[in-house]
Amino acid sequence: MHTLTIEYPSEVLWALHQEPAEFESEARLLLALKLYETGKLTTGLAAQVAGVPRVAFLFLLGQYGLSPFGETPEELEDDLINARAASH
Repeated sequence: MHTLTIEYPSEVLWALHQEPAEFESEARLLLALKLYETGKLTTGLAAQVAGVPRVAFLFLLGQYGLSPFGETPEELEDDLINARAASH
């Protein structure tokens, strides 16, 4: 496993009212979510970046408004409408 070090000013911790470990954990999660959202990583690899089990990452996707299917809820709804229209 590789390590990524990011320097940040201590004021960030003060502004967010977080301890270093909490901030770093959240930063890993947000990075993983973005890499998944942009299609650069699978849910499994993104979960590893976030440092959580894949099942937990799938749950977190929903909390952050992302779909584990790689589509937004609106896109899924449009697909469903199109599928229903095509079947008639």
